[in-house]
Amino acid sequence: MGATSGIGRATAERCIAAGWQVGAAGRRTEALEQLRQLAPEQVSTETIDITASEAPAALERLIAKLGGMDVYLHVSGVGSQNPQLDPAVEFDTIRTNAEGFTRMATAAYSYFAAKGGGHIAVVSSIAGTKGLGVAASYSATKRYQNIYIDALDQLAHMNAQKIRFTDIRPGFVATPLLHDGRRYPMLLTPEYVAARIVRALERGKRRVTIDRRYAVLVFLWRLIPAALWARLPIRNRPVSER
Repeated sequence: MGATSGIGRATAERCIAAGWQVGAAGRRTEALEQLRQLAPEQVSTETIDITASEAPAALERLIAKLGGMDVYLHVSGVGSQNPQLDPAVEFDTIRTNAEGFTRMATAAYSYFAAKGGGHIAVVSSIAGTKGLGVAASYSATKRYQNIYIDALDQLAHMNAQKIRFTDIRPGFVATPLLHDGRRYPMLLTPEYVAARIVRALERGKRRVTIDRRYAVLVFLWRLIPAALWARLPIRNRPVSER
């Protein structure tokens, strides 16, 4: 879900190269068709806007085209700096990263519960581990995704359902959302991130931070006391990864 550009597109291409049957979804029909043309015998597509109420029905159509689903990978997301707290930006982020994510995660969960098992993975972000003042809704919705997956994991165990979960947390990735002329620290390529995502899925990782540099960064900033973190002058830094 979110296969039309950036991490989603690179991951779809990686899965195709590995011989997987791929169901590619996103809002841009033309981009999906371009992806399908890479391997028509392996790729099925469906135009899906996760903020729309009919998105779960569209997912069902895509699953029918594939003949079933074993892994649901959620890559759809938006993110931007909004220190002015423009309500339009904040609520658009919430609609996509929280409401849209929930809509699709619950649809995938219901499918796998009925099927008897499956794998749900979400590309969240290291931003979910700390509140970033320049991107309040982005940080909060990524944290929401982290916690929601944890809750679904517990629910699956409570109901004795064989559903696995993977929470994938990249740092800054060179995607169209970051083409703004700034210099970004420790920038990752979509292809590198895609390779790590596929490896995490194949190995059944529960939680993975991409890459080691970001794992160290997250470890260190979690040691910063809340009172000190609130006073850090974090300004004009990138936070979007897709």
